[in-house]
Amino acid sequence: MKALIKEFEKVLGKDNVFQDETDRATYSYDAAVLDPALPSLVLRPTSSETLGKVVGLCNEHALPLTVRGAGTNLSGGTIPKAGGVVVLTNALNRIIEINEEDFYAVVEPGVVTSNFAAEVEAKGLFYPPDPGSQAVSTLGGNVAENAGGLRGLKYGVTRDYVMRLEFFDVNGKLVKTGARTVKCVTGYNLGGLLVGSEGTLGVFNKIILKLIPMPAAKKAMMAVFSDVSKASETVSAIIANRIVPVTLEFMDNFTIRAVEDFAHVGLPVDAAALLLIEVDGHQVQVEEDAEKVESLCRQMGAMSIRVAQDEAERDKVWEARRAALSALSRVKPTTVLEDATVPRSKIPAMIRSIEEIAKEFNLTIGTFGHAGDGNLHPTILTDRRNHEEWERVEKAIDAIFDRALALGGTLSGEHGIGMAKSRFLEKETGRATIIYSRRIKAALDPKNILNPGKIFGE
Repeated sequence: MKALIKEFEKVLGKDNVFQDETDRATYSYDAAVLDPALPSLVLRPTSSETLGKVVGLCNEHALPLTVRGAGTNLSGGTIPKAGGVVVLTNALNRIIEINEEDFYAVVEPGVVTSNFAAEVEAKGLFYPPDPGSQAVSTLGGNVAENAGGLRGLKYGVTRDYVMRLEFFDVNGKLVKTGARTVKCVTGYNLGGLLVGSEGTLGVFNKIILKLIPMPAAKKAMMAVFSDVSKASETVSAIIANRIVPVTLEFMDNFTIRAVEDFAHVGLPVDAAALLLIEVDGHQVQVEEDAEKVESLCRQMGAMSIRVAQDEAERDKVWEARRAALSALSRVKPTTVLEDATVPRSKIPAMIRSIEEIAKEFNLTIGTFGHAGDGNLHPTILTDRRNHEEWERVEKAIDAIFDRALALGGTLSGEHGIGMAKSRFLEKETGRATIIYSRRIKAALDPKNILNPGKIFGE
């Protein structure tokens, strides 16, 4: 190992090879509620050339490698293999190009998502994916996890904006897939394979992302309900009426009260549930859609509807929603955030199921999320040190996943599988799918050094 450390120092410089136990402990965990694992080294490439060399050296010496952006992963995807290395991308943070003629941008994997979105917006263009962690999460991590966000209902997820990828294979050789063009059918769709692969098949070097024109107008509103069922049924009614808002978010009473206590944004704490809704597009279309949504909300039993009158009021609405996780995490020492996702028409049934599960296992569960695309975030508030309660938490998680799958849903809408959900994967995909996927992994990474243990287990 000493000889290998010297080799890494030669490639990266001593300042970019971290051996101190405190530094290594900093990168031993992520945002998932899982045990940390101490890496032997933390490496910080500062160029494409050195990134490729690091990957090649790790493979040559069969050293497990986990790439890390900001570590906001919620499924254990950036917890390293004990004794392996963590490769940081925070020095690979250049926005290389924003092309205003052809609507794309070229970025390095360590660019912070919100910084990128702001730079794009300054050019009059729009990058829609907006994960809740966007203020700190990186674009490489977004691509690795196929991150979603509040605007996924209308605009889709990260996968829908990846035009081209450059990544290093396990030998440190640069692989290129996709193009700057709107259409491309050159060779295998390797980009489609790499997006959402959680760092198990390659290491991103450069990413080309599609941009779109900024919508001309937008309108946001808050619909207040005295009954959770009425709120959830309104979600289905809006979609059934062929209206596709840019965002359609749900918050239950527990979450509303937690957010108001945390952010003091004027939420109605006596409401059983809220829907936070925004439409965008051309001005006339926005007005028509907003009127239709408001009318539907009233028909479905909304007690009141608050329409944002200006940009500041609109921002206040979304400040409330984005504060949900931060607010809930203050309630108890341990916060378990899930992302059970079901077909949109099954949202009312899934919300009822979460309420039933909370009662059955005597747990506090705050529920919020992207109801418009079926992606709910049941958030269990607990204390992992209470072993009896933690056993009930684990049983409740099993029950949530089982119910989501029974409703035709999926284990994860945007958080990924990582280590946290790998034991459930066969329930959704079947054994043959697991075996097929492992064969792909084995062919591309024979020594199993690329983020080992994630998605399909060891």
